[in-house]
Amino acid sequence: MRSTARREGRRPTTRHRNIELGLLALAVAVCLAGHVDADLALTGRMPPGLLVHGLSLGALAGAAHLAVRRFAPYADPLILPLGVFLTGFGLVLLDRLDFSYKAAHAAKGDYQKIPAAPSQLMWVFVSVGVAIALIVLVRHHRVFQRYVYLLMTGALILLTAPVFSPGDSFGAKRWIRLFGLSFEPDEFVKVAITVFFAGYLMAARDALALAGRKVWGMTLPRGRHVGPVLAIWVVSLLVLIFERDLGTSLIFFGVFVVMLYVATERTSWVVLGLLMAVGGAAVVGTVEPHVHGRVEAWLHPLDYYKPVHDKAISEQPAEALFSLGTGHLTGTGLGSGRPWLIGFAGRSDFIFTTIGEELGLAGVTAVLLVYVLLVQRGLRTAIGLTDPFGKLLATGLSAALALQVFVVVGGVSGLVPLTGKALPFLAAGGSSLLANWLTVALLIKLSDSAGRTALTPVTTPAPATDPAPDPAPVPAA
Repeated sequence: MRSTARREGRRPTTRHRNIELGLLALAVAVCLAGHVDADLALTGRMPPGLLVHGLSLGALAGAAHLAVRRFAPYADPLILPLGVFLTGFGLVLLDRLDFSYKAAHAAKGDYQKIPAAPSQLMWVFVSVGVAIALIVLVRHHRVFQRYVYLLMTGALILLTAPVFSPGDSFGAKRWIRLFGLSFEPDEFVKVAITVFFAGYLMAARDALALAGRKVWGMTLPRGRHVGPVLAIWVVSLLVLIFERDLGTSLIFFGVFVVMLYVATERTSWVVLGLLMAVGGAAVVGTVEPHVHGRVEAWLHPLDYYKPVHDKAISEQPAEALFSLGTGHLTGTGLGSGRPWLIGFAGRSDFIFTTIGEELGLAGVTAVLLVYVLLVQRGLRTAIGLTDPFGKLLATGLSAALALQVFVVVGGVSGLVPLTGKALPFLAAGGSSLLANWLTVALLIKLSDSAGRTALTPVTTPAPATDPAPDPAPVPAA
């Protein structure tokens, strides 16, 4: 009976892994088709090294699939293919931009002619390798629960380290430079702090959920329980003031508010968090010159073309709007647009304009739906988990990804001020890619736990039966 139940529980996992394998093959094929399309438009020839690139990307995806099949057999079958597709599509865009940047800056001799795709490809192998190691070595996500305060300490050290790093990069202090290399610690802080929030809120959710006073029909939390929220708010403002990093500050505080709502199920925390975020951003945006310049460029992007304008306003927000408007519904086609005119930012947050110009509204919608689907699978994992720590962790990781996509896409399209954050998986940057693949690996382990709960058959023992009564005695004749 037990062997039959075990076989019944394994059938869905085998089907899920086969679906995952098919989706991985489709993701690699679409990315290779993108390379072919872009190179034919740019050079009129097939891309050199296409076979080697395809085999390398396929082998890397296959290795990740084998790790999931062996060490996370109950995992969601969509998370890994979505991550592979976004990563491969990012390589397509970077390779296409490298060709145009090299042609446009060859005579100038500046750094923009240096290709970014080879370095990004190296980071793809490193990032996916680290994700595979996490899937193989971490047996259960609750192991991180033991180290929440250690992770928080390390995260705060990393978060404050750029303040002491010499020099700014494009107006913000987000990078640490060591031995000729630079990395962006806030990308890893995003993951570490999410783990800490999950552990802290799991322990303190009962206290934070206690009812307080009613103000204007809304129940506000008790004063002594607002302390942690105020502390996180102050840290977010300090990041915004000293590092001039609007994106990290918004993501940092936004993830905490989302996880706080999930832990307590109280709308008052969301309202309080939004008021604090808007108030803090308004004050810092007024007194801090770099943030104020970002706000002015957001409110008046076309003022750059006036004879007299605020020097803090750059040409990039207006150029991004022109680029997105050029794409119309279906775009100019990969390799047929001019997204490289935006400059160096075309490989970071403004890589989104390449999609809008060359693939149009249809391509933008498709890419955003891929992000939405990845976030949805993370939230679905949170619903399927039974332990509070895992539920909060899956929610926080999904919220962090959604918020980062929102602040980047919103900044490029003019919905919110520019933040300078990298578009997850697509933009150039080893720190961002590694942190996002750590998020994918954690979601795979979390979905594996959720899948075990949902798919493992539970056998209940049969109820005990009373012994048959003795036959009634036959009366004597």
